[in-house]
Amino acid sequence: MPYCEVGRYADGEKWEGVRLFYRRYGCGATKVLLIIGLAGTHDSWGPQIKGLTGSLEPADDEAPRPDEEAGAGAAGAAEAAPAEGDDAGGDGIEVCCFDNRGVGRSSVPPNKSYYSTAIMAKDALALMDHLGWKKAHVFGHSMGAMISCKLAAIAPHRLCSLALLNVTGGGFQCFPKVDGQMLSLAFRFLRAKTPEERALVDLETHYTKEYLEDTVGSCTRRMILYQEYVKGISSTGMQSNCGFEGQVNACWTHKMTTKELDTIRSAGFLISVIHGRYDIIAQLCHAKRLAERLLPAARMVELHGAHLVSHERPDEVNNALMDLIKATKSAMKPEEWSAQPENVSETGALISGRPITVTMRTDEGANATKVAVAVYTLLGKLQLSFLYLIGVIVMGFEHMRNIVKVMKPVRVAAIES
Repeated sequence: MPYCEVGRYADGEKWEGVRLFYRRYGCGATKVLLIIGLAGTHDSWGPQIKGLTGSLEPADDEAPRPDEEAGAGAAGAAEAAPAEGDDAGGDGIEVCCFDNRGVGRSSVPPNKSYYSTAIMAKDALALMDHLGWKKAHVFGHSMGAMISCKLAAIAPHRLCSLALLNVTGGGFQCFPKVDGQMLSLAFRFLRAKTPEERALVDLETHYTKEYLEDTVGSCTRRMILYQEYVKGISSTGMQSNCGFEGQVNACWTHKMTTKELDTIRSAGFLISVIHGRYDIIAQLCHAKRLAERLLPAARMVELHGAHLVSHERPDEVNNALMDLIKATKSAMKPEEWSAQPENVSETGALISGRPITVTMRTDEGANATKVAVAVYTLLGKLQLSFLYLIGVIVMGFEHMRNIVKVMKPVRVAAIES
């Protein structure tokens, strides 16, 4: 099995290695690294693997590739390689995707301190080194997009381009909009103990209702996806509690500083921010704000879909990713990339180089902006406090129910003498 050791952690008096399970697909000089999100495994990238390489059959992981042998050569030869890293060796695309630490077949460090987007970005960088990839197009989804941002800030010279799917800025931005539907989903997610229970929640969380109710032959997509989800979760197993808590910690502690964003924006590579407008997990407004902060290098692509827009609208997402690769190969300047006029496709995709912003125009515009930011921040904190309160109530209710079960008197049948 293809594994890559990316680091070590202390487990008492012993040191354990952190290994990532990965798969490669296709073959060619264009390298694409796919980084999946919270609780997801490498095979969640199926539609993109198929779209980019034309096949879902894993490539031979035992025999060394010609490009790897070249990548493992002398340092001088590496320095002499083309700056872009895409033009030599053919037009094919090679894709690598992997299970993040804490999920799937990769190692599960026991403490949440071993999980952060910076640590996981270094995991991805170590995997690129293991593969002999000098540069790659880096595409991330959800938490994987946060990891991709960190990777781009840590090693901008290793990226050809950057695609951020359904991304947020971490912290309180990871919390969805509070309403009855979301509270119900959160409660059911926490109580899900079997693949069947988890699949039901995942479907409602990741897809639009419209998409789930579409018919495919004699079945609805909901029925088909439910069977696929149960099969997938059953084969890999439910994610461990420490792995899930660690990855949640990585999302919660994620933050991109102004300096890091400046590094990404000025690195010279092109960026696509791709988002489903009905995403109830990663809200669209946060993705638009991030795209604005990455101008002029970023282009915003808004699609008719939810959090797994990569599955719901695979053709549109794949087209957006291929456009990014082609624009990189043609050495398009960031200003040209983001200057594309607004375009609405027949399938509902809104492509805009300049993200749409809502500004408050008053006689005291600067003060109004400050007030708006302060109100937004306050609402975010109140939302977080409300979610925390709900969590405490739910845990308290469970605790009291367990106490009642323990204290419930046991009936003893009377024995006739």
